[in-house]
Amino acid sequence: MTSKLLHRRGSVPMVFFAMSLAASLCNASIAAAQTAPPSAGSVEPQLIEDLVAANRILADQGVLDGWGHVSARHPRNPNRYLLSRSRAPELISAEDIMEFDLDSNPVDARGRPLYTERFIHGEIYKARPDVVAIVHTHAPALIPFGISKVPLKPVYHRSAFIAAGVPVFEIRERAGMTDMLIRDQALGRALAGALGNHPAALMRGHGAVVVGPSLQRVVGRSIFLPLNATLQMQAAALGGPVTYLDPEEARRIEEREGYGLARAWEAWKRKAMAKQ
Repeated sequence: MTSKLLHRRGSVPMVFFAMSLAASLCNASIAAAQTAPPSAGSVEPQLIEDLVAANRILADQGVLDGWGHVSARHPRNPNRYLLSRSRAPELISAEDIMEFDLDSNPVDARGRPLYTERFIHGEIYKARPDVVAIVHTHAPALIPFGISKVPLKPVYHRSAFIAAGVPVFEIRERAGMTDMLIRDQALGRALAGALGNHPAALMRGHGAVVVGPSLQRVVGRSIFLPLNATLQMQAAALGGPVTYLDPEEARRIEEREGYGLARAWEAWKRKAMAKQ
């Protein structure tokens, strides 16, 4: 009898502990729900499909490695954007696409891993209302122009947008010694400031960020930017002066930027998506 009584008395603290733990978990869930930003609503399946395709196209073209990423502004709310969970671009599917606010908080995380450098996207969307899509790339051909004094200039007509200038973001000037990743909003704002009104910015020893008024345009720019870098280095290696696009040539080309891009997009997309 005494043993049973002691057992029952001993079990009381355990009951209270279990109840307390359950209450804590419930409160944590409520707090998480209260702090998560609200959704801007559903998105047309075509946009999700194109965002998945953009990641896969740039992986197929060698522009993105296992760490690059592509985002698109939410069509229903400019204060939201769409970005995959942390995953290699060539593996991304529709189920991986998540919604974020411009502070780069996920609407519905569900425990999914997030890109560390998602702040690149949120802060640029804040600073650039004209931007609809963003790419962060580590394309090797761009690195020499971010660590040398040689500016990236347009030599190829598909890269005429470069004539607007491609500034270099030096993270040391903004944050001293870091691991060179854009890990928070402050660094994202600094990068957005360096980008300014330009179509792209190099990140010293890291890669680049490219922006555009549509997913198709940002994909095209992201392909032609490192291609121009390669061609410029090849021309310089030949010796003698390099003939760059004249500013007036670049202006005239830019007036029709995107012309014929639909046929290239169709081919890029079909090839990349066929590898699923």
